[in-house]
Amino acid sequence: MNLPIIDNQTARRLFLDTHALLDRPSGPGGGAGLAQLIQRLGFVQVDSVNTMARAHDLILWSRQNAYRPAALRALNDRDRAIFEHWTHDAAVIPAAFFPHWRLRFDRDRERLRARWKDWHGSAFHAEIDTVLRHISVHGAVHSAEIGEKRAEKSTGWWDWHPSKIALEYLWRTGELAITRREGFRKFYDLTERVIPPEHLNAHLPEERVIDWACRSALDRLGCATAGELAAFWALITPLEVKAWADAARRRGEIAEAMVMGGDGTPRRVLIWPDTLARAADLPDPAPRLRVLSPFDPALRDRKRAERLFGFSYRIEIFVPEAQRRYGYYVFPLMERDRMVGRIDMRADRETGCLRVRALWPEAGISWGQGRQNRLEAELHRLLPLAGCDSVSFAEGFLK
Repeated sequence: MNLPIIDNQTARRLFLDTHALLDRPSGPGGGAGLAQLIQRLGFVQVDSVNTMARAHDLILWSRQNAYRPAALRALNDRDRAIFEHWTHDAAVIPAAFFPHWRLRFDRDRERLRARWKDWHGSAFHAEIDTVLRHISVHGAVHSAEIGEKRAEKSTGWWDWHPSKIALEYLWRTGELAITRREGFRKFYDLTERVIPPEHLNAHLPEERVIDWACRSALDRLGCATAGELAAFWALITPLEVKAWADAARRRGEIAEAMVMGGDGTPRRVLIWPDTLARAADLPDPAPRLRVLSPFDPALRDRKRAERLFGFSYRIEIFVPEAQRRYGYYVFPLMERDRMVGRIDMRADRETGCLRVRALWPEAGISWGQGRQNRLEAELHRLLPLAGCDSVSFAEGFLK
């Protein structure tokens, strides 16, 4: 059968709309407005790197310029509107989604117990009840308060003391929750003290979780393969998505289309039946240049970003600086609905200056004065988030 074709520009705009990047980044920076934004995105990846701003803060700021980090802490620590757990990585997630994470807790319980035994040895098993009793009596703790310090000569993350491993295990399997962060240090407490009762006490059958995971992922991707749906929440398996998709197609609830990549290569995807009509009514993207986090939900799937935007991105962690094509941690630059470059910059908080060290335009992008003016306007908007009050450009920054 002939499938409808979604051209590349339409696909990009549909994708950016579902990721809240098509509109101007306005609206409230906290409270219910921020909670609604996180719910629209589904989750926001948490990362500790703070060369200019932490990943989760930049992700939210790029969509609501009034956002400040204290607003996210208030949603978690005071309002309990979000919780922190695992998708493809650590992330903040709407608290209303907590019942769906019980499936992950159940599946991870035995998998991690066996897997971590091979990595850490079995000593942490004996610490699980001890850690729970300690937190039950004494309240929230951070990892440095549990167990002994690891050996001075470390072989890596896996030198954790058994009590610290038990702490992480209890969080990953849902018996503990992150009640707050101080700096970037996690404080763990009993889950029943953190998650609101209406979410804590809700239990869903497995088939409902699978159905929700597929539908909600397709809502947030616009069009996707079965593998992309499975990877979105990382809650269910590709085989479960395939079975759901086959049944949904037979019922006429979802359709298929061919989406064109940036290089003209078509790819078969799943869509909702009304997706083509919705895509035709999307507005033009906001005429501004944006700085994005390397972990932005629109870019975190590197292969999809390359197919859709022709943008190849990876963080060169283990490459010596002299051999890097770009800096270690560079920020993607998006203008309208395309990627136009990447920028290496650092917040020098001692002097209050946001220092631009290098900028690499994408192939075929001319970096004229108009585009430079839009970049400088964006960087000045970023100053409060970065904790700076001025911007400087290194000599020869434009590569």
